[in-house]
Amino acid sequence: MNDQMVYVLDQVGKTIQTPGEELTILRDISLQVTPGESVAIVGSSGSGKTTLLHLMGGLDSPSSGEILFRGRDLNGLSWKELATIRNRTIGFVFQFHHLLPEFNALENVAMPALIGGRSRKASLDRAAELLDLVGLCERKEQQVMTLSGGERQRVAIARALMQDPEVLLADEPTGNLDDHNGSVVAQLLVQVNQSLGTTLILVTHNLELATRMNRSIFLRSGTLYDAP
Repeated sequence: MNDQMVYVLDQVGKTIQTPGEELTILRDISLQVTPGESVAIVGSSGSGKTTLLHLMGGLDSPSSGEILFRGRDLNGLSWKELATIRNRTIGFVFQFHHLLPEFNALENVAMPALIGGRSRKASLDRAAELLDLVGLCERKEQQVMTLSGGERQRVAIARALMQDPEVLLADEPTGNLDDHNGSVVAQLLVQVNQSLGTTLILVTHNLELATRMNRSIFLRSGTLYDAP
């Protein structure tokens, strides 16, 4: 059954060493995510939710337990193998969009494919399609710093979809947006999940955003709960 899951987390823990003590961020996290599912991990600031998302994206490694991605133990993969997965299979949307200010919207979206070795023409053509998907086709030539916060986050979502990832991991994707732009971005994420079949896992403190997902789980003091 595990090979049918996108993710299987088994007793995952994360600790870090601080001056004078060891700090536990996550403890005994067990979770399964099926293909095409949308999951909200809800928690307040400092609950460990961003750390959990980084572990699932292969950006960090657990101190204990096991994270299987399509049956492969992320902790057993080389740096190069993890980089390939992050480039081709997992898309990331961060609270801060992390766009490159020296490039326009089209170039920012195309960047993962260009880094992955796709031709410039094919990359830019696909980037234009994705900007159309997120409603920004007419803004594709604009420098990203001239776009609004909501528009920048939509560019970031398009960039995350550039390699047609199986999974989209989103860290507080509406956290820096006003209510209107937050609603636009939330609806776009739901659309991506439903129309493209992309597995969506997001972490948020926003209960309204969480209700749009298929399933919500709650993270408090580094421990997962099924109910608030």
